[in-house]
Amino acid sequence: MRWPFWSSKDPDEKRPVKWTNTLNATDWTHYTDPRNVTPIVLLTAIVLGSYSFYRSYLRRIPQATLIQPTFWRKRSLFGRVTKVGDGDGFRLFHMPGGRLAGWEWLPWRRVPEGRVGLKDNTVSIRLAGIDAPEGAHFGHPAQPHSKEALDWLTGYILHRRVRAYVYKKDQYNRAVATVYVRRWLLRRDVGYRMLKLGLATVYEAKTGAEFGPGLEEKYRRAEWWAKTRRKGLWGGAKEKDFETPRDYKIKHGNSESDSKLV
Repeated sequence: MRWPFWSSKDPDEKRPVKWTNTLNATDWTHYTDPRNVTPIVLLTAIVLGSYSFYRSYLRRIPQATLIQPTFWRKRSLFGRVTKVGDGDGFRLFHMPGGRLAGWEWLPWRRVPEGRVGLKDNTVSIRLAGIDAPEGAHFGHPAQPHSKEALDWLTGYILHRRVRAYVYKKDQYNRAVATVYVRRWLLRRDVGYRMLKLGLATVYEAKTGAEFGPGLEEKYRRAEWWAKTRRKGLWGGAKEKDFETPRDYKIKHGNSESDSKLV
């Protein structure tokens, strides 16, 4: 209300204030005080670091197609083998962090049972560097020792915890990997053991053969050792009649996927 009434200005009327004046009048010391800034910075770093750690080490990978490109050749998958499909392939239920992360002892960290629970929940693994004898499929007869290779691999790793060092995804969406399993407190290379027992040959291909760092020579020595002692598949047919798994696939004109659907 104007007073005196002839005055042209209302004492209650707010005068406009420039925003720059308001900015300059703000007390910014509250926002720059280390006692206030430090906890906020630490909390933000902890949250971001925890999320990054979870994505890198604790996030479960349900299928090989979901493995990130940065994962290949740098990381490994730890988990339990739920199915062995043939002599050089199986399915793995990924358990990141293992028992330290609560797997298999916390009620909500258990491996599913049955086909329904495991559907779209396992990584298909192809053993790197080896080729096991082919089983019977699509009207073609089984190779000698194919059943022995399948039975041995099943007994060696089925329902066991293994670690797979993954190198790449093949054309059938399987993770090609060197796989290790604990037997009598010793870590065993599964592919290497199969070669020494004569249950597989070294994987031969014009392109795309994968052995893992420094393992090709070791694998070839193991194959040579089994061949000279006529172990497994090397002990049956004469050398001129011997047919490798690769020869078998070429002979019958079938791709590897025909029999390698694990």
